[in-house]
Amino acid sequence: MGSHLAGVWFTVTDLQVTSGKGSWVTTVDGQSYLDLSSGIAVTSTGHCHPHVVAAIQRQAERFVHAQVNCYRHDLLEPLGARLAEICPPGIDTFFFANSGAEATEAAVKLAKQATGRPGIVVFEGSFHGRTHQTMAMTTSKAVYRAGHAPLPSGIFVAPYPNVARAVDADAEVDRCLEGFTRLLRTQTSPAEVAAAVIEPVLGEGGYVPAPARFLQGIADACRDHGILFVADEVQTGFGRTGRMFAVDHLGLEPDVVVMAKGIASGFPMSAIGAGADLMARWPPGSHGGTYGGNPLGCAAALATIDVLTEPGFLDGVRARGARLRAGLERIGERHEGVLDVRGVGLMQALELVDGVRVAAVMKHCLAEHRVILMNAGTDGTVLRLMPPLVITDAEVDLALRALDDAIGATA
Repeated sequence: MGSHLAGVWFTVTDLQVTSGKGSWVTTVDGQSYLDLSSGIAVTSTGHCHPHVVAAIQRQAERFVHAQVNCYRHDLLEPLGARLAEICPPGIDTFFFANSGAEATEAAVKLAKQATGRPGIVVFEGSFHGRTHQTMAMTTSKAVYRAGHAPLPSGIFVAPYPNVARAVDADAEVDRCLEGFTRLLRTQTSPAEVAAAVIEPVLGEGGYVPAPARFLQGIADACRDHGILFVADEVQTGFGRTGRMFAVDHLGLEPDVVVMAKGIASGFPMSAIGAGADLMARWPPGSHGGTYGGNPLGCAAALATIDVLTEPGFLDGVRARGARLRAGLERIGERHEGVLDVRGVGLMQALELVDGVRVAAVMKHCLAEHRVILMNAGTDGTVLRLMPPLVITDAEVDLALRALDDAIGATA
């Protein structure tokens, strides 16, 4: 019998899974695999964390769907309050949606409504989603856009620094800051730009952290021109980098934060956060959604935040991130063909010379060590490691042994 599923999804593995626990997934034949994908950086508290599961179970007995236009359920405001506690300063009012792309769309709509301006600036290598608007904002791979033109207009692409490939890191940052300034002189007037939307660490674009001086420079330029500074923290948020949000490392205060993936440990949930004054400039009824603020999603998000804010939890993420990074650097020293090791927290990457080698390493890790990996980057040359934040030291070491063996075996 043939499949009834659309073939449009790309596949990392052909595994058929039946359950998951912590950093592991189990297949129909009873084999367990170490999951360094976390469902693309989603299962922040691990697969089926008991506190999250219990919260969903309790809520499922009370209300499965309470549509916010019809009536308000009693987890909406508590979730908003918890998010206000953990978000960067000034972010205290929230709109809930279902996915990262939806939240990015909401951020763009808010920015246009609030400023009365039509333009959006994004950055080279970015990934913001697969809807028409977010495809137009995505520049990490042509495949995400191919065959869908014409895409929405008013999107302008500024350079994003990759200091790993630069001879002079400071000069690379200067080049990209000047590129942003030049864009506002040559392609669009600052008075016509509603927002600059940036990933503090490129996700699909290759796990490239933005240098602090670059992010601060963009934030300062936005403030000077009345442009909203939007931090796309879809992949970096909720502890992934060892802080609750990546901008927290730098003390930045974005106008809008886009959140998804790790917010609810796997339940489809997303949000945008902004200051109350900015959110008040969104006319009632100008945006909405049937499932936004779903009770089960709110329960999962509240439980996830409980886990992430336990004393010492993020300290542990940083420690295991450092352990992973040190191991990757040792691998890079031992093997030819490793171009770069980079990342923040438990968002680490190993860049190899070509995508064919990366694919071979992934295949070897899966077949020989039962370790699940994903790639990233325009040419697929980056192995990205995004394990559940609850990964143990022993599991980190297991992953490193698998990678070391695979890179050696594929030389």
